Amino acid sequence: MKAEDKDMAVVELTKFGHACVRLEKDGRRLVVDPGGLTGPEALDGADAVLVTHEHFDHFSEELLRRAAAARPGLRIWTNSSVAKRLDGLGAQVSTTGEGDAFSVAGFDLTVHGTWHAVLHPDVPRMPNIGFLVDESLFHPGDALTVPDAPVGTLLLPVHAPWSTVGDLIDYVREVAPRDAYAVHDGALNDVGTAMVEGFLGERGPGVPARYRRLAPGASVRIG
Repeated sequence: MKAEDKDMAVVELTKFGHACVRLEKDGRRLVVDPGGLTGPEALDGADAVLVTHEHFDHFSEELLRRAAAARPGLRIWTNSSVAKRLDGLGAQVSTTGEGDAFSVAGFDLTVHGTWHAVLHPDVPRMPNIGFLVDESLFHPGDALTVPDAPVGTLLLPVHAPWSTVGDLIDYVREVAPRDAYAVHDGALNDVGTAMVEGFLGERGPGVPARYRRLAPGASVRIG
């Protein structure tokens, strides 16, 4: 069965800053990777948070501790390295890893991947997990992980020191989503943004997805 054939409820996807998105369904809010380049408004009304890894642009300990204190019902799901940095939050933090499946805030999650993409042989790798939401939307964090499941909407990290445009083209082709939305683009200026769009859009060599970039704070309905 293709991902687009799944009966996924309509979800509102909102982009915040660099790599953070918020998913809203039936009045419940799930936030992924609110980091140091994300404003605190991304966590307004959040029921749950997913964190892929501990790089500052994906994880802000200060931001999450403040949010957890202000909202005792908030639940945070992440890998063991991030969970250690949130010590003291008790049951608000849950550790997860590749192959796990769980439900939170009305969303069904499966976890894919283990490691951050290689930056350089001399730079130690850190744990990184990707989250597949409701069997349709995938946020890989800082890796080009290919889930062993269909993906309808891919959140594509379009600019990083560990990837090239060629890597992105091959990745989108392998995952074969219906739609790809740009994330991890905070370091791109207008010229860089246009260059990436040229390769991943209709003028490029061809990918199976409709490629789009949301401005910070902009929303789109998917599903």
